[in-house]
Formats: sequence, structure tokens, C-alpha cells
Amino acid sequence: MKILAFSDMHQARSRAADIVAASAGADLVIGAGDFGNQRRGVAEAMEMLSGIKAPFVMVPGNNESLAELNAAAPSGAHVLHGTSVEIDGVTFFGIGGGIPPLPGCDWSWDFTEGEAEALLSGATTADVIISHSPPRGIADVVTGLGPVGYLALRETVERVQPKLVVCGHIHDCWGQEGLIGASQVRNLGPTVNWFEV
Repeated sequence: MKILAFSDMHQARSRAADIVAASAGADLVIGAGDFGNQRRGVAEAMEMLSGIKAPFVMVPGNNESLAELNAAAPSGAHVLHGTSVEIDGVTFFGIGGGIPPLPGCDWSWDFTEGEAEALLSGATTADVIISHSPPRGIADVVTGLGPVGYLALRETVERVQPKLVVCGHIHDCWGQEGLIGASQVRNLGPTVNWFEV
């Protein structure tokens, strides 16, 4: 399966146009959250992505809630949060939101480590894990704050060993990647990222 994945579009029209154009060559598209800005503009962002015809799997970021993304998502899209979906024999598990909460963002849709651990408990098997926030220790360093990834995701990846983990959220780390066991982890950013699964 040829997968196109991105995160943190934040209503950027030129980024959306690039993603839509590239999606013509994808078997599936993943959006790893932050389509809007500060809980606004989610419907407008979805309209910018309306040209995507491939199956579309997404998680909410911290800039939109699950309810806000569900209300705006295109018909037929799969919105995951503590849930999974199987498409053409590939299992995707998703979790959204900012984990753990970052300081100074009272508008942000966030979760604690404990809440994330409960949401991730349903991930018994997965080929691909989609998380808006990164795992502890990979692509998770915020300038001036240090590492802010979450341990519950790292432990879930160690337990489940998916082929691929995609995330976003930490803008300083877009494009960075690493391994947890044999699982490839990449912080996507708002560009076209290709994967074969």
C-alpha cells in the first residue's frame, strides 16, 4: 500500500494544494492532526482537502477536538481516536490531541499521560499507528522546553511493534525520524511524505 501522510497543515492553502495533487498517486492518505488553528477553521481546512479521492484516515490534533473534526471531515473519511480501522488488510490505530498538555495553551485539546494510556490500551495490533503527538525520545524536542513526547505511546509501540508510526505536533522536529525496536517513527509536518506498508 502506497501511503501519503502529513500533519500540521494549519489551514495553509498552498500546503493543502500540494497534498491534494500528490494524493492522486496514493492508495491511502493519512492526516495526523492540526488541520485548523486554535480550534477554528477546521471546516475550511477540510474544504481545502476535498480533492483527495483516496481513502482518508485522520486523527484530531490539539488545534481541533474529536467532535470538531468529526463534524467537518469529508464523507467516508475515517476519524480515529483510541480506535482502529482496517483498510485493504492494513490495520491503522489512531490517537489525537496534545499529549501531554503544553504550558500556556488554554485553548488546546489535550490529554494527560494517564488518559493517553487508557486510550492506547485498545491498540492490541496495528500495522500503522497515527498519533498527533510524538513518542518520548523521537522528534519531540521543543526549543526552550526540551523533550515533550509521551511515554504511553513509546510503550505502546514497544508492545505492538507496528511497521510505521506517524506523528506531528512538534514543529521544531518536522521531518525527523527514528526507530523504536523495528518500528519506523516520523514526525511528518505539512509536506508530502511517502511510505510503503
